[in-house]
Amino acid sequence: MSRVTLLATLIALAVPTMAVSQEAPAPAAPAAPAPDKSGFTLFDPTPEADLRALCTDRPTKSTGPCTVDAGHLQIESDVVNGVYDHSGGMNTTTTLYTNPTVKLGLTNTLDTELNIVPYETISTRDRATGRRTSLGGVGDVFVRMKWNLMGDDGGNVAVAIVSYVKFPTAEPPIGDGAVEEGVIAPVSINLPMSWQLVIDPEVDMLRNAADNGRHINASGLLSFTRPFTKTISLSAEIWTDVNFDPTGKVTQVSADFGAAWIPAAHPNFQLDGGVNFGLNRVTPAAQLYLGVSRRF
Repeated sequence: MSRVTLLATLIALAVPTMAVSQEAPAPAAPAAPAPDKSGFTLFDPTPEADLRALCTDRPTKSTGPCTVDAGHLQIESDVVNGVYDHSGGMNTTTTLYTNPTVKLGLTNTLDTELNIVPYETISTRDRATGRRTSLGGVGDVFVRMKWNLMGDDGGNVAVAIVSYVKFPTAEPPIGDGAVEEGVIAPVSINLPMSWQLVIDPEVDMLRNAADNGRHINASGLLSFTRPFTKTISLSAEIWTDVNFDPTGKVTQVSADFGAAWIPAAHPNFQLDGGVNFGLNRVTPAAQLYLGVSRRF
């Protein structure tokens, strides 16, 4: 074989090989599958490396569908919370001195929650007579169970069921002296441009004002949240509550705004605050609060 023929043969064999190596690079390694966390429990906690991003039921009035990871404790609380009401010819100021909710993850999708106001005050002034009153005391105890049905560990939709029972530890008029209960069905939906929508339908069974039976109370909200920076998120919502007491139906409506900061160096800590504005005469005129959350 001549040198020319040999060279031509080598080029003919090399060119297809070079083309294949340029046009069909080796496929990238597949992403690691998400860890299976279904076996973690209160007695076999979720490892730190597998914890979800911190998710709280604050600020604003919304309840999210997320639960606390198994075996971990989370505390969410107002530092101070003030409600200002000018209805019925009275100026009323209600102040909560902390309002802690303690959450404990039982499984990967189930947590239990306990809430109580250690001390609150109610101050009133009659606008016609100028008469003032003030009283204070402990609040009622709320025990909740939250069960996530889908989306706790990712996805564009998350759904949960929250049931609660209120035990009457508060003296009247801070509390009504009745055991009451309710159910919430929070749904969160991821929207375009990093927005998230939370929908919170709720039904409660409450004691009649005349203490002659029980009636339904229904509430709900639409809450929109979006990151403002990598560590700060902003929320805006519309909330409504309809109380079907036999003495007369009462409908409250508010516009609520909140902000939350989770520092990059402390992903298990959140500082938040917000303000709620009443949109009709029977809704408190304003509510302002500052709060913190911490996961352990």
